[in-house]
Amino acid sequence: MNAPAVPAEFARAVCPHDCPDTCAMRVTVKNGKAVKVSGDPDHPPTQGVLCTKVTRYADRTHHRDRLLMPMRRVGRKGEGRFEAIGWDEALRFAAERLKPIAARAPEAILPYSYAGTMGLVQGESIAARFFNALGASRLDRTICAAAGAAGLKYTYGASLGMHTEYFDESELILIWGSNPIASNLHFWTRAQEAKRRGARLIAIDPYRSLTAEKCHQHIALKPGTDAALALAMIDVLIKENLIDREYIDSYTLGFVQLKARAAEYPPARAAQICGIDEQVIVELARAFGATKKASIRLNYGMQRVRGGGNAVRAVACLPSLTGAWRERSGGMLLSSSGWAPVDSAALERPDLLLGWPSKLPRLINMNALGDALLHPGDVTFGPKVEALIVYNSNPVAVAPDSEKVAAGFAREDLFTIVLEHFQTDTADYADLIFPATTQLEHLDVHKSYGHTHVMANLPAIAPVGGSRSNTEIFRGLSRAMDLTDPALFETDEEIASKAFRWDDPALAGQSWNALKTAGWAQLKLADAPFANGGFRTPSGKCEFFSGRLQSQGLDPLPDYLAPYESADGSPELAARYPLAMISPPARNFLNSSFVNVESLRSTEGEPHLDIHPADAQPRQIADGEIVRIFNDRGSMQARVRVTDRAREGVVVGLSIWWKKLAPDGRNANQVTSQALTDLGGSATFYDCLVEVEPAH
Repeated sequence: MNAPAVPAEFARAVCPHDCPDTCAMRVTVKNGKAVKVSGDPDHPPTQGVLCTKVTRYADRTHHRDRLLMPMRRVGRKGEGRFEAIGWDEALRFAAERLKPIAARAPEAILPYSYAGTMGLVQGESIAARFFNALGASRLDRTICAAAGAAGLKYTYGASLGMHTEYFDESELILIWGSNPIASNLHFWTRAQEAKRRGARLIAIDPYRSLTAEKCHQHIALKPGTDAALALAMIDVLIKENLIDREYIDSYTLGFVQLKARAAEYPPARAAQICGIDEQVIVELARAFGATKKASIRLNYGMQRVRGGGNAVRAVACLPSLTGAWRERSGGMLLSSSGWAPVDSAALERPDLLLGWPSKLPRLINMNALGDALLHPGDVTFGPKVEALIVYNSNPVAVAPDSEKVAAGFAREDLFTIVLEHFQTDTADYADLIFPATTQLEHLDVHKSYGHTHVMANLPAIAPVGGSRSNTEIFRGLSRAMDLTDPALFETDEEIASKAFRWDDPALAGQSWNALKTAGWAQLKLADAPFANGGFRTPSGKCEFFSGRLQSQGLDPLPDYLAPYESADGSPELAARYPLAMISPPARNFLNSSFVNVESLRSTEGEPHLDIHPADAQPRQIADGEIVRIFNDRGSMQARVRVTDRAREGVVVGLSIWWKKLAPDGRNANQVTSQALTDLGGSATFYDCLVEVEPAH
């Protein structure tokens, strides 16, 4: 007789990836295995829909290449040869290598992590406590969004913005530096609804992305010139009296000074800087000023250049000038993460640091990882990094100036531990790999930077093989290192219960237990959060003029800063490398996640480079051939697509490929720079000049 069918079970989960949508997921489980992951129809932001990538999440969790046991290196670094060992042996081996370093020079130990999971428990909780207890070097986690976050902090007081769900009521939406079809699906759904209702959609982007193609208008400005465009819009708004003086007088600070700064960027000058027509700027400003229900969906692409923080500040001034914040469908959204009352101190326990807060270990910017690993004793970085522990990231693929990063990881005197699901480019350089659980196998709690819900993730299945959660791995390391503080051994439940300040008005009446039961909770916020001011700046106003920036010796007003690598910023470099390269996300990848899922990689095909016909012709580059993209930092190869989707003078390489899964073993970060943004110390991935030539 056949065995009776086992009924399917269902579990609630949260997408953990670095995406503003933070979707609620339903996991179908049979015989202890996740067989299907779908969007939860009851969750208002998700509405039952997941992106193609995450619908394959069960495939990722049960992938044949999943790491299931600790692995110790037996080959050369970078070769990817390992042997399986048991957990006790792996933790003992790690402690034997780390203990002498921690006793002699704890700052020689460096963590490296980012947003491989956005969970507050599996991200920086026990991990941060472990490094604090050791006195290890601190990592400045700025690779993605720090310039934009700084721009918002100095203008609005925190990473705050309008509610995504009200974009469908907008009458004009500027989609600025964003390709939401690939990276913000649920906002795009609402933008499409607004379009059906008669709204006008305008894309501002150097590249005619999938999103730009579906907007009423595409403004293809040069990379890194967004601040000039925004300041010229401000100039037009003020000179043509398309502003809300009552809102300005009541809820903003520094209007007179901003007016003078914007006057330095009349449309004619900005048009020359941006490489667009003057009349386009004038008409854009007039449309924005004439529409009260006008909104801006800003994204992080436009802040990955030298002047990224200033650009965000300039754009963020626009809705306060016109009074668009009075409407719930007006304003701007770059990030909503600041609305969630996260208790970072309770999660990370900085008080475990010896001498905190008066004495702190050195801080290394993650974008300078290549130099930090290759220049021990340098006055910039201090003592040599002797041990590196990588989790929630794949720096050999994603960090800028990749040749240097890989060379640093190849140091035989660098002891490297990597926590991972798969044997990534970075894991190939590890001395020891710890197999980590995926989101379907552990507990976590989430905020979002694209909507205003907090969410609970409960494990749907038991850990696959011998995998362990990040928290359990760091608890194990703490035991092996003979650390004893009770904070290092709190359970995931205990950590999650402390993740938020539950007494904050935004979470009134909520608790961790209530959140687990419901799955999510919407923060208690006004529909139009800044209709009557209430910004979180020192003045309580939208600060066009920032006294905090002035006190640091920085420009208190937003300004345009020419990209480091541009004809304006470095004419000699531009003469040798005349093409600006940007490397936005490929639709089927999320940073370097999902690249090893065959169905997604096959859909993406292979690394491509889009180049305008006017740039291809003089270089004798034909559509479909393999080209070499290069500058002084390195080179890569890709199959070229000759297309006017790339504006003249700009080439576009959709990213981020695992290097070992690319035909030439390289990716776009071979050519990107370790230079930092004006504010926030963020990465300048899109501030990059190259030359392109046929590969043969």
